[in-house]
Amino acid sequence: MTTLAGRTIAALRSEHDTLASLVPALSPEQLTGPSGASEWTVADVLSHLGSGAEITLAGLRAGLGEAQAPGPDFNQGVWDRWNALSPPNQAAGSVESDTALVTALEAVPEQRHDDLALPVGFLPEPLSLASFAAMRLSEVAPHVWDVRVGVDPAAVLTEPSVSLLAEHLSGGLGFLLGFVGKPAAAREHAVIEISKTPYRIVLDDKVRLTTDDLPATASFGGPLESAIRLLYGRLTPRHTPAGVEVTGNITLDELRAVFPGF
Repeated sequence: MTTLAGRTIAALRSEHDTLASLVPALSPEQLTGPSGASEWTVADVLSHLGSGAEITLAGLRAGLGEAQAPGPDFNQGVWDRWNALSPPNQAAGSVESDTALVTALEAVPEQRHDDLALPVGFLPEPLSLASFAAMRLSEVAPHVWDVRVGVDPAAVLTEPSVSLLAEHLSGGLGFLLGFVGKPAAAREHAVIEISKTPYRIVLDDKVRLTTDDLPATASFGGPLESAIRLLYGRLTPRHTPAGVEVTGNITLDELRAVFPGF
């Protein structure tokens, strides 16, 4: 598929396949051990992915006219049910739940990719299918990394998720950075160029990622993968590759404070 929605759904399939191959091999100790999310075990992350897939699928089916829109208590009921599962059942269920969502997204005909509008409960306007799928990718990619890094400390985000997240965050999904970014943590406004890419991180009264050719006040030296992990609060000192550095009017530690993660 060549549409943005199609490429995003294909990335979700790739992330799913990675998760599906990894989860059955996790030991009980790994499931209850630390993940890349600072306050969650690996099983906690898998539970979050599974419940999120179930909630997203309900929204997709409602948007497609296949089911009624979920009620106001739906999400909490899903979370409560998943939180009550044992770690092994959270792990197995996460793969099953994500399979159902990815399969449903893949079933949307390509001719509907550009005209489909899907409501999301906390947003005032419906999202395009591309942005709707990107919302899920924005959750899945960092959380799959959380699981993988619990087993392999050298794990990185994978392509094509890195490139697609940059494309979406600098476009229709830019509002997410307004939710997760804390620009007040920076001493002053900054425009940080990400070396060897067209992207710049802008910190002023709000946070955004842009391809606008703005004069840079600082430079992020490192791969785009590391910069995207930074935006999601996952470029901690322990998980920062050698050679990554920030020069100019802001420091890497300040940027970590601006992007504390979720």
